[in-house]
Amino acid sequence: MKRLIFLLPIFLGLNLNFAQNKVSSELKNVDIETLVDENINASTLSSFLNVLASDEYEGRETGQEGQRKAAAFIEGKFKEWEIPPVEGFGYQQPISFFTEKWYNLEFKVNKEDFSNMKDFYAYPSTNRPLDPIETKKIYFMGYGIDDPAYSDYQKNKVKGKVILIYEGEPVDANGNSLITGTKDLSDWSSDFRKKLLAAKANGVEAVIIIDSQLRNNIGKNRNLILGGSNKMGELENANGIYPNNIFISATVGKAIVGDNIDKIVAAREAISKGEKFKKVKLKGDFKLTFDKQEAFLQGSNVLAFIEGSDPKLKDQIVVVTAHYDHLGKRGESIFNGADDNGSGTSTVMAVAKALDAAKDTGNGPRRSVLCMFVSGEEKGLLGSKYYVNHPIFPLENTVVDINVDMVGRIDKKYEGNPNYIYVIGSDRLSTELHEINEEMNREHTQLTLDYKYNDENDPNRYYYRSDHYNFAEKGIPAIFYFNGTHDDYHRPSDTVDKIDFEKMAKIGKLVFYTAWEIANRDKRIEVDVKD
Repeated sequence: MKRLIFLLPIFLGLNLNFAQNKVSSELKNVDIETLVDENINASTLSSFLNVLASDEYEGRETGQEGQRKAAAFIEGKFKEWEIPPVEGFGYQQPISFFTEKWYNLEFKVNKEDFSNMKDFYAYPSTNRPLDPIETKKIYFMGYGIDDPAYSDYQKNKVKGKVILIYEGEPVDANGNSLITGTKDLSDWSSDFRKKLLAAKANGVEAVIIIDSQLRNNIGKNRNLILGGSNKMGELENANGIYPNNIFISATVGKAIVGDNIDKIVAAREAISKGEKFKKVKLKGDFKLTFDKQEAFLQGSNVLAFIEGSDPKLKDQIVVVTAHYDHLGKRGESIFNGADDNGSGTSTVMAVAKALDAAKDTGNGPRRSVLCMFVSGEEKGLLGSKYYVNHPIFPLENTVVDINVDMVGRIDKKYEGNPNYIYVIGSDRLSTELHEINEEMNREHTQLTLDYKYNDENDPNRYYYRSDHYNFAEKGIPAIFYFNGTHDDYHRPSDTVDKIDFEKMAKIGKLVFYTAWEIANRDKRIEVDVKD
């Protein structure tokens, strides 16, 4: 059997730099091909996928029991293979996301209904779900500022009240801010949250802010106002640090003020003259409804870390990713996700097994390899997004991301010919990454490498649609292996019986050899492609 012996061979057709950067001859000779064949094969892949894509795992939807079962299964294999846990994390990195949006946001003045996103708006992030607020009194409180240089709250008690305030801050007859004493405005004008915190400190129940640029602000902040997208971390107003708040147009402001407009104008003029502000009571029938939906998503990225053997290189990390989540259940239908992405998950599990087997012989990779199984991909690449924002290992030490997403089927273009793979992103940031993948394929797998979906004008935009992209966005070279779509894509019919495990094994070997080459070279691959 041919052995893979690293003695700096020079291959015909390769440029000199690539040849010089082949893995070091200092690496002990080891029958890597035997290890790869023993660990990345159809039988092994089938044993993994038949579990992951079984009905018991209920489609592995992030945040659901099926996803947790899948994570436990993958972790159990790492323990079985005696891959050590990641220090400080174990085998899983918890991920936390939330969504928030308005279910019903209403504002009534004297029984007149005003329209959300036309007459008023409110940010879900600075509000909480509340029972409707009904009151006969609203208090005009100037600019809602409480500062040593100027305060609207002095001797104006508004605990438990709803207040109406202007945006911005007061200026004198010369246009100088009463807070800064110059024409430069303070952060009371630029940060409305500061006014909310002042209102909270003074016991205010809710704040209504007159927004003179309401239409423009709705246009600029539409996504933030509508909400509904997944966000990392915790709810901003989970602990009620702000009173609930709403922004209104001048038209709504006039409806609130009614016949008290002269009092409001007089109060504003008094402020500009440096006189102490006195609150103005506004009577009427007012109703505010803050009916907000909040949803929380808890998942985890599962980690297999094979520490590098070279003291000088082991702090550099080669990341190999696959998302293990899928769509879960819809009614009685289970979306098993055998190809998407049970195939990629099983492949990367086998790659981790082979890397660990190499290490057990005393000939492991020189750089460290993190095989990471991310959840939340189907919810918007959440697991990989979480990792790059909360990396376990420094991103500046991350050499590459090798991503495997759907590698078990054959699309219509290659019907009858399973020996292909679409390669996406390999040359977007690093020409070396592209060359290495090409060379490893020539040496070991002889697949047809199709770059159709790597075209920047590809209407499918697959480069932006899997987990490698979150790494690439951080400037880390990334390569994505993909078999193309098929009629069972995102359907309950994406089942194990349609998987070509021999095809999967070939692609798994290409993934392994590409990772192995990058992990063992003397020189780190470079980012040499600029936008």
